[in-house]
Amino acid sequence: MATGNPAAVEAQAAKFRDDYHKVKTQVQKMIVGHEDIIDGVLVCLFVGGHCLLEGVPGLGKTLLIRSLSQALQLDFSRIQFTPDLMPADVTGTTIVVETEHGREFRFQKGPIFAQMVLADEINRATPKTQSALLEAMQEKSVTVGGETHLLDKPFFVMATQNPIEQEGTYPLPEAQLDRFFFKLNVGYSKRNELSEILNRTTRSESPEIQAVLDGPSIAGYQQLVRQVIVAPHVQDYAVRAVLSTHPNEQYATPMVNQFLRFGASPRAAQALILASKVYALLDSRANVAVDDIKRAALPAMRHRCLLNFEGEAEGLSTDAVLQNILETLPVDAGVGVGA
Repeated sequence: MATGNPAAVEAQAAKFRDDYHKVKTQVQKMIVGHEDIIDGVLVCLFVGGHCLLEGVPGLGKTLLIRSLSQALQLDFSRIQFTPDLMPADVTGTTIVVETEHGREFRFQKGPIFAQMVLADEINRATPKTQSALLEAMQEKSVTVGGETHLLDKPFFVMATQNPIEQEGTYPLPEAQLDRFFFKLNVGYSKRNELSEILNRTTRSESPEIQAVLDGPSIAGYQQLVRQVIVAPHVQDYAVRAVLSTHPNEQYATPMVNQFLRFGASPRAAQALILASKVYALLDSRANVAVDDIKRAALPAMRHRCLLNFEGEAEGLSTDAVLQNILETLPVDAGVGVGA
């Protein structure tokens, strides 16, 4: 549980909100609508988490991440994932170079060595290549040839993927999915949004994005987020929300028992709390509310729960199961009950 000073947090919250909205405004110069998706990506940015965006081609997923990179003074790298992409194409490799002293081995860094990495269409690469990201995402380092190379901080992986049902895609391993802080589902634009997209993209004017935030500022805000206070009953609600996704356990709902194969990991609880702290700051509060937890629940847990055969046969989504949990889970069941 966080133990920050509420007065100190509130004193810095106004500057945080101002910089948050500056970045968001720059991104919205290029991205029309999808405000909840932009907010989700920015939450990942300010807690130091990785983000996975899923949607059919052409919805602006790559444009969103590229626009965000232009609004930040961070080293940016884009990796286009394809079936023939090899792990060394991501992490780098050891090569032989000629020097005045003869030949020697040197490590040539791959595109993963950037502060912000766009893994475009990540599920088009083979599982072996996808796994090349695992160490970088979790440990912030890359090991090649027995030697470990640290990545610069802050470090983010922003990945896009097409729906699994599409031809030529490979499902991401559960271990890699769990390392994404949020999974955001990008939908189609509405009528007025599509009209505005045409106005911006079929005329002569082209909006310019300005860099408004740098790495040290982002790192400072990540520390500020962690100082937001979480009351015991609010943290317990987050804990019970995660435990409710575990089939045949104490807090599982009938719907969970019927349709889920397995539930969310402890990383889901971490994501719930950290994301809720950002929402609290954006609402000018130095403490987390239960509604903040509910707001973070779907993007934090939808990719960490797996439907069983019956759930898939019924055409359900994990979102439907999670919504059922949020609708039935009591807000205050007594801290420590069932521990």
